[in-house]
Amino acid sequence: MAEIRVMVSGVGGRMGRTVMGAVMEAGDMELVGGVDPAYRRATLSELMTGAPEIEVAETVVEALAATGPDVMVDFTRPGVVMGNIRAALQERVACVVGTTGFSEEELNEVAGLCDEHGTPAVIAPNFSIGANLMMKFAEEAAALMDYAAIIEAHHENKLDAPSGTALTTAERMREARGEDFEHQQTEHFGLEGVRGGEHGGASVHSIRMSGVVANQTVLLGGPGETLKIEHITTGRECFMPGVLLAIREVRRLDGLVVGLEALLMNT
Repeated sequence: MAEIRVMVSGVGGRMGRTVMGAVMEAGDMELVGGVDPAYRRATLSELMTGAPEIEVAETVVEALAATGPDVMVDFTRPGVVMGNIRAALQERVACVVGTTGFSEEELNEVAGLCDEHGTPAVIAPNFSIGANLMMKFAEEAAALMDYAAIIEAHHENKLDAPSGTALTTAERMREARGEDFEHQQTEHFGLEGVRGGEHGGASVHSIRMSGVVANQTVLLGGPGETLKIEHITTGRECFMPGVLLAIREVRRLDGLVVGLEALLMNT
């Protein structure tokens, strides 16, 4: 089987380095390039032992021209990801994106670019198998319980809130339920914002602190009982089976696919 040529954007970050390691260990992939303006004079081998002696590119445009990848994997930041996707799709390079914080308008733009250039992309709020099962179970329970809350905790460097996983969970629960959850209104606040955000009647709370990777708890309440669905990660390696699955499958897709569930259903 021919190797899939993979370029990683955001190689200086913890997720970027974890993706590099997973790609190098996969028998059907080749790491051909990396992008990170903060490490533009370094080589991939300086960032990770065993990585190829390839200079880190400052921009995706530069890396695309130098490496000719089949797939770009992007774990960067909300402020730069759209430019990276535009550059890749214009060169007909398929995209696997784990960066979160997309607006509906941005997702529509990516879908249009995929159609315009005949090149697919996967954007997933979470590549963990367990997290996707957690969302599925919460969706199934939503129609049967009256109250709901989501508490998500991520590392201190995550820039967007709530997480893409939390927002997607809330949206899927509301859609499955067909109406808003019950939501008791607080008359007096001793501390502003303690009830968190709200989507479809479900309260959403975000925690950012060191020592955490990516955790989420969904709480559902009914008369005399509560149901807790919890997903806890202990390391970023939990995301890699989903990332590798997306790399292998993305070029067989049509247009933009949002979320990992469609790929998991076909495995």
